Amino acid sequence: MRLAATEKMHFARWWLSLVLFFPSLASGAELIASPVIAKLLPNSECLDCHEAEFKPRKKGQPAEWIGIPLAPYAASVHGKLNCVDCHQGISETPHASKLPPAQCASCHEKAAGQYAKSIHGISHQMGASDAASCASCHGTHAMVPVKQADSPVFKLNLTKTCSTCHDNAKLTQAYRMGKTDAASHYLDSIHGRALVKMGLVVAPSCNDCHGVHDIKRSIDKDSHSNHANIAKSCGKCHLGIEETYNASVHGQLLVKGDKLGPVCTDCHSAHDIEKPATAHFKELSDQSCGKCHQDRLEHYRETYHGKAMALGQPNKAADVAACYDCHGHHDVFPVTDPRSRLSKAKIVGTCAQCHAGVNQQFTTYQPHADPLDKINYPVLNKVFLFMTALLIGTFGFFGLHTAFWLFRSIYLYLTDSKTFREAVIKSQADDVQYTRFNPFERFLHMLVVTSFLLLVITGMPLKFYYTDWARFIFSLFGGVGVARSLHHFGAIITFAYFVLHLGELATSLWSRRQAVRDPITGRMQLSRCWAILFGPDSMVPSLQDWRDFVAHQKWFFGKGPRPQFDRWTYWERFDYFAVFWGVFMIGVSGMILWFPKFFTLFLPGWAINIAGVIHSDEALLAAGFIFTFHFFNTHFRIEKFPMDTVIFSGRISHTEMLHERKRWYDRLVAAGRLADYAIKDEWQGRKKVAQAVGFLLLGAGLGLLALIVYAMISRLGH
Repeated sequence: MRLAATEKMHFARWWLSLVLFFPSLASGAELIASPVIAKLLPNSECLDCHEAEFKPRKKGQPAEWIGIPLAPYAASVHGKLNCVDCHQGISETPHASKLPPAQCASCHEKAAGQYAKSIHGISHQMGASDAASCASCHGTHAMVPVKQADSPVFKLNLTKTCSTCHDNAKLTQAYRMGKTDAASHYLDSIHGRALVKMGLVVAPSCNDCHGVHDIKRSIDKDSHSNHANIAKSCGKCHLGIEETYNASVHGQLLVKGDKLGPVCTDCHSAHDIEKPATAHFKELSDQSCGKCHQDRLEHYRETYHGKAMALGQPNKAADVAACYDCHGHHDVFPVTDPRSRLSKAKIVGTCAQCHAGVNQQFTTYQPHADPLDKINYPVLNKVFLFMTALLIGTFGFFGLHTAFWLFRSIYLYLTDSKTFREAVIKSQADDVQYTRFNPFERFLHMLVVTSFLLLVITGMPLKFYYTDWARFIFSLFGGVGVARSLHHFGAIITFAYFVLHLGELATSLWSRRQAVRDPITGRMQLSRCWAILFGPDSMVPSLQDWRDFVAHQKWFFGKGPRPQFDRWTYWERFDYFAVFWGVFMIGVSGMILWFPKFFTLFLPGWAINIAGVIHSDEALLAAGFIFTFHFFNTHFRIEKFPMDTVIFSGRISHTEMLHERKRWYDRLVAAGRLADYAIKDEWQGRKKVAQAVGFLLLGAGLGLLALIVYAMISRLGH
């Protein structure tokens, strides 16, 4: 039986009066009063004021008028409901100017309960009026079903809806949200591209990771994004991986409640997730591991793998090994665990992923070795200390030698600059010149210079990988791979000129084989062999070099006359044998690094670690010595500055010969051989070209020296 309108009003007033006297009936009042009042106030009364097409504002109508388009509302999910079903508390029209928000709980009790406990609901209760409400996500009068394509919370639209607040700089700052621009980062992730750009609705969106109505702060234990729950949240989509992770050393830490146990977001991030197969992901992976394993990361970065990674080696993910290539990713286990990729049974196969055909000895290479750790790496530590002592000793000794020589030269220049300048000008313009280097020797020197500069340019960026200039140089080459090939080419040139020089020596000795025999008996005489081996024309050091060195030191301090030298000086012989030492040390260690699989057929894998230390430090010693002491001794002395072109021309002037190498001059005169060395040709026509090349090479060397010094100082600063 249907009630009349007046009877409905009387019934409602009667029920409300009971609630006033019996508060326990309040819950029932909410259930009964709403439908009664809804029927008392039909939508037509509300639309008299709120219809969107209604233009003039009636007397008493609130200034913040809300218009309701009839067609969208009728098509909405609430189109058959009365206005007062949601806007409860309205008993008559016109109503109060300010009303409480629409109530969703009467129909959506479970969702409302979850929302009330969420970060959004709690924020509202605490007075944060900008916190998201039901309407913020679902809309208002034109609300459509969640699965409808134009719904704000439809999966393809959800990111845009969430970004309304979470990409708002003012809101994120005011409410101290942990993540800023989260939505835009998500759209660039593998999840966002799969969902929005490819339309794969199976890809996760915001609600899949954070929840729907029950979104909570990540520090809340029952939050979907809480550290302890992340693996479970990701496992909803990544079936099987969660199980693998749970069994791993990382997963077991999580099971034990260890907050340091890494979870999915620690390695993959939260909103910036990208394909693990990309080079960029691999490039950043070592940083992810380094958050927990800083000590291991530090020494990994000193290996070729780590340096190449830092310098942007991976054009594709397989170019260079990162942490997970050896240790695994979701399946990381202790090395002692048979399931580990680095266990004795599996380590050869792990290394063979990149180094096909390696043996068990190769696997004893130590990718995290610390040269300063004498307990765990005793041999490597001793090699490191030896190379460090060699570096310091060499630079210390020759640094003092150069400083003494420089100060003495400056003193002489200041006390008699006119005579000094005249002597320099005459030595450069002297018409009488003598041969010091033949064409083949000059050719070998050009090979030495060009290959050495190439090796330094392509090698030093690896040693100082942490600098901006290292990355810039490698970018000019086109990446680490190209630089590595050029470095190998420089090594081939080095071995080539070394073999050519040894061949020249052998040919020269063979041509003089009769000179060591007695002309009467034909027997080889030791004295003649000794004269050839240690004589003034030989590069082999002798006691005379020690006498020259002592005399030179006395001259530095004004305790004796400036010494005269023969064809070769003691520092030139040192430079000569330094090349032999360098080619042997750098060459052998470089070959081990170049062909590790071959050398570990008869050497242990940790020999690669030793080779790395020797190669790196010896290269630094060679570069530093050449670009400082050799450049000073040869080019930057005041009497030679800015460059001595003898290595290009092969000749020395008569004046310069008398000034520096009078013993050689006197010996040639006594032997009647001076005329054999005298030359006169068109060198002046080629001199400018040679000088231009020389200045280019000198400039390159000095530039590299400046970069090396800068890199070493910046490293000390850290």
